[in-house]
Amino acid sequence: MRTPTLAAEAPATDAAPAVLLRALPARPPALTGEFTKDRAAVTAYLDTTMRLIADLPSRTERDLDQQRDAAAAHDGAHTLRHRFLATHAERVYAELTDGLTRTPRLDELTALAARHFPGLVPTPAQLADDARHMQRNKEGWEIAVGIFFQAVLSAPTAGNHLLRSMLRPTPRARAALLDYQLTGHADLGIATVTRRDGIAHLELCNDEFLNAEDDAAVEALETGCDLVLLDPASHVGVLRGAAQTHPAHAGRRVFSAGINLTHLYHGDISLLGFLLRREAGYIAKFVRGLYLDDATGGSGDHWWPDADKPWIGAVDAFAIGGGLQILPVMDRVVAADDAWFSLPAMEEGLVPGVSNLRLLHPAGSRLTRRLVFWGHKLSAGDPEASFLVDETAPADTMDSAVERAAQHLDHPAVGANRRMLNLVEEPADLFRRYLARYAYEQARLLHSPALITTLERTWINRGRGGSR
Repeated sequence: MRTPTLAAEAPATDAAPAVLLRALPARPPALTGEFTKDRAAVTAYLDTTMRLIADLPSRTERDLDQQRDAAAAHDGAHTLRHRFLATHAERVYAELTDGLTRTPRLDELTALAARHFPGLVPTPAQLADDARHMQRNKEGWEIAVGIFFQAVLSAPTAGNHLLRSMLRPTPRARAALLDYQLTGHADLGIATVTRRDGIAHLELCNDEFLNAEDDAAVEALETGCDLVLLDPASHVGVLRGAAQTHPAHAGRRVFSAGINLTHLYHGDISLLGFLLRREAGYIAKFVRGLYLDDATGGSGDHWWPDADKPWIGAVDAFAIGGGLQILPVMDRVVAADDAWFSLPAMEEGLVPGVSNLRLLHPAGSRLTRRLVFWGHKLSAGDPEASFLVDETAPADTMDSAVERAAQHLDHPAVGANRRMLNLVEEPADLFRRYLARYAYEQARLLHSPALITTLERTWINRGRGGSR
């Protein structure tokens, strides 16, 4: 039996894949610090390892030896990825973007990395295949994606360039812009945007799941956010949940039930399309606006958005999990006086987005820990909820309260002031470094046994799953 050495060579043997995994070198190749040599050695090892893992039976059909071999192979590959990218991330990113002249988004960059550096990240086909499985049955290729983005975002030049690329309008928004400008309305399926007297109302309409978010919701909300920011006639944005038909909330608006746990249980929540895109996409655009300049120079805070506008969060009923995560970036939050808030990060088994960064300053360390670790529930009228809510109103007067707030923010001096506030409150470099670590931690948690156990328990307790 020969030891696989080249990424392009599939092992020519009839031996069981689990045995072949043991045929890999006991230790991954040592790095020399020279990019070309390290690249050849690392991609050969990683690509061969991934091919061997892929040749194993599915996770549910592996025997104990195969499970151990696969786990050991994954661990060795992840260690090698960390080491290689810690040394060469800037060089890798420069190649993938043609010297920073291209602006790929997260999924495009991942596909380019899989093609240029085989084995460094999973291919789109591998990610698509894994996406067809229940969360508990996935191979966990996304962990390699998390390692990749941790390294890219940790590298200042690469990370800042990537985050600017993510602030560009999506192709879907550019295609829908003219119709929105002409009609003042855009139906994005799971969300709508409607402009009235210069105020653009972006509403999430995921009625089946009480406005819980999933990959489709992130796509729609980012498109809607782009339309508001691109349209000169839209001066202020309002984010709000649409009215529901659910028996418990029939006819009433609901802001957000957070992450869609039903979809997470079934494996339909992705690292790229939801967990990373949400933070680097529409929520980042709420904070910084759109980046439209074709020039690629500049780094850190030495670049400014080309289209940013004030935003109001209008909270009806409740803002759970991801819904609460959005509120700190809003310029004003108006809540119904019976609305409530919670951040059940421990219960979900995930990191609550960028909340750990954005809540510490206004809420303080103790309250933030109660929210994150203990799922502490806040009511809109609670004194300690003042770090989230600027104004409360009876549920039947929310429309007029939101309108008054929007008219107040429709002022020429608002833009400059919010940019200066954001410069101090959330410097771009701080956000980049937080998101770098978040990419890895969230990917690891997404495929952890603890998360699977939590999902299974939640599913059993609710009979058919749920959303939060």
